[in-house]
Amino acid sequence: MIDVKQQISSVRRTLGRRTLEAGEARVSTISQVYDTDIDDLWEVVTRPERIARWFLPVTGELKEGGHYQLEGNAGGTVTACDKPRGYAATWEYGGEVSWIEVRLTAEGSGTRFELEHWAHVKDEWWEQFGPTATGLGWDGGLYGLARHLSDRSAPRPTMEEWMAWVTSDEGKLFHRLAADAWAEAAIADGEDPTAAAGMADRGYAAYTGS
Repeated sequence: MIDVKQQISSVRRTLGRRTLEAGEARVSTISQVYDTDIDDLWEVVTRPERIARWFLPVTGELKEGGHYQLEGNAGGTVTACDKPRGYAATWEYGGEVSWIEVRLTAEGSGTRFELEHWAHVKDEWWEQFGPTATGLGWDGGLYGLARHLSDRSAPRPTMEEWMAWVTSDEGKLFHRLAADAWAEAAIADGEDPTAAAGMADRGYAAYTGS
């Protein structure tokens, strides 16, 4: 079992900006240290059969230049691969294109998994949800990764089981704490505290149906 309060506090979240050819993009970075070595974590986050155990089933060619598709979610092209230090890919969903970069670094007796997601975000969308729009989903991914590494024999929850957990007391607590943590990251990046709190409330409600 993963303690949700401990999980939330184990994750780092930061926000920033990056200038791309198409203009300024917002950057969300999320990371956590896991109790395993870098070669093992590389296998966990790049092999399709391992990814399906903690995230989503994936098809395609998981190599530089290859196209991937997550079941019921995003797809894209792997744009860089530097085993075992990380990879980069486009993140294409709902007619929008953004970008992700995963970095693995040894830290203490474990390995830090860090994911950077940058996207051109419409002002009205940011004002409504802020970083929770994607941040809560990535928090769920890191939770799934922690769960898998704590018990590798445990099967990945079905979508029905996951949604039941999201709306349970524990799942709601997890998403409430994660939303508030992203609000803190937004405030640290210069967001008005009242606006950040509103973003967190709306993001939490959207994810949990509250």
